[in-house]
Amino acid sequence: MDTAAPENPNRPPDPITLGEAFRYWLKLGFISFGGPTGQIAIMHQDLVERKRWISEKRFLHALNYCMVLPGPEAQQLATYIGWMMHRTWGGVISGGLFVLPSLFILIALTWVYLVFGEVPLVAGIFYGIKPAVTAVVLFAAWRIGSRALKSAPLWAISAGAFVAIFVFQVPFPAIVLAAGILGYVGGRIAPDKFATGGHGSAQKHYGAALIDDATPTPAHAFFRWPRFAGILAVFLAIWAGTLAALIALFGWESTFAQMGWFFTKAALLTFGGAYAVLPYVYQGGVEHYHWLTATQMIDGLALGETTPGPLIMVVAFVGFVGAWTKAALGVSALALAGCTGAAVATFYTFLPSFLFILLGGPLVESTHGNLKFTAPLTGITAAVVGVILNLAAFFAWHVLWPEGFSGRLDVFSLLVGLAALAALWRYRTGMIPVIFACGAAGLIYRLISG
Repeated sequence: MDTAAPENPNRPPDPITLGEAFRYWLKLGFISFGGPTGQIAIMHQDLVERKRWISEKRFLHALNYCMVLPGPEAQQLATYIGWMMHRTWGGVISGGLFVLPSLFILIALTWVYLVFGEVPLVAGIFYGIKPAVTAVVLFAAWRIGSRALKSAPLWAISAGAFVAIFVFQVPFPAIVLAAGILGYVGGRIAPDKFATGGHGSAQKHYGAALIDDATPTPAHAFFRWPRFAGILAVFLAIWAGTLAALIALFGWESTFAQMGWFFTKAALLTFGGAYAVLPYVYQGGVEHYHWLTATQMIDGLALGETTPGPLIMVVAFVGFVGAWTKAALGVSALALAGCTGAAVATFYTFLPSFLFILLGGPLVESTHGNLKFTAPLTGITAAVVGVILNLAAFFAWHVLWPEGFSGRLDVFSLLVGLAALAALWRYRTGMIPVIFACGAAGLIYRLISG
C-alpha cells in the first residue's frame, strides 16, 4: 500500500486522473482482505488518511448509504467514491476492479479444489487464517465503534442491536429499520446526540481533501429525472437482455438461467452483507437446486473468507461448483461450465449494486450535512457496530470451539487470534501481513503436529 501522505495537509492533493485511480482500484482488488469491515478500514486509511481523496465526513456519509443497501457495502462504497471522482466510468471501474481479481482467484482455487480434493497445504493455511479473520473483525468493530458511538443513546442502540441479533436472532433488516426510526426520533428530540454525521464522528481531520466537507457537489452528482430514468432503463436492459440470452441459449430450466434468476433475487432481497445473504444462498444452492453439498458450501465460505474481495464472492464458488456438478456444458467441458457458472453468479449478484449507487448517489449527495437525513443513518451505524460485534462472537465461537462448547478449546487458534489482535491493536500492524503470518503459522503447526 502507498503510505506516503501529501506534503502540505493545508491544501488538497493534485487532481487524480482516471488512470491513477484505475491503478489504485486494481491494487485494492488484490489486497482487500478481512471482509467488509477490513476492506472499509483499508479504504479509510488510504483514501481519507493518506491520499486525502475524500474527507472523513463525506466518506462516512457515503458509507452510511451503502450500509442500508442490499449487497456488499465495501464494494458499493468503492463504486460510490469512484463515481464521485470520475463520473459513471469511475464508478464502474472502481466497483468492477473490487470484484474481478477475487473472481479470477476463486475460479482458480475452486478448480484446484474440485480436481485435487483435499489439499493439506491449503488446509493448514486456512487453519491459521481463521483466528486472524476473527481478530480483524473484532478490531474493525472497535475502530468503527470508537468513531461512531459518541453518545449514550448511540451506545444503547449498539448494545440493543447486539442483544437482538445474538440472543433473539432478530433479522438484520428489522434491526436496521428500528435503528433508523430511533435515529430519526432521536435527531428530533436530542439533535446534539445524533449530529455526528453517521458512521463515525468525523471529528478527525487529516488535511484538505479533493472531495472535502465543503466541496461543492460535482455537476454529474446532481439529481435529474432524465438521468434517473436513463440509468434505470439501461440497467433493466442489461439485466433482461443477458437473462434472455441465457434462456435462448440454454433454456429456462437450465443451470445458467436458473442461476441468473436466483442470484438476482439474492442480490435484491437480502440485507446486511454477506452473512445475511449466506442462509439464502445455502438454502437455494444446497437444498433447492442441489448445486453443491453442505460440506462444499462450508469449504467455499472458507475460500471466500481467505481471498481478497467481498465475502459474498462465495457465490462464484457456488456458481462454479454448481455448473460443474450439473455438467451444464456436457461432461467434456466441466471446467468451462464452472468458469461460466462463476461468472454468471457474480454478474447477477453485483449488477444491482452498481444500479443502487449510480441511481441513488445523487439523492445521497444532496443530504450530507442535513440532520433530518443523517440522524437515522447515525442510529443505523450504531446498530451496525453491535451487529459486527456479533459477527466477531460468531467467528470466535466456531474457531475456538470447532466441536461446540461441549468440545475442547482450540488453544492454538486462541493464541493465534490473540497475537493477531495484539498486532493490529497494539502495534498497528497492517492487516495483510497479519493474515499472511497467521496463515504461515497455521501451516507450520499442521506440518509439525501431523
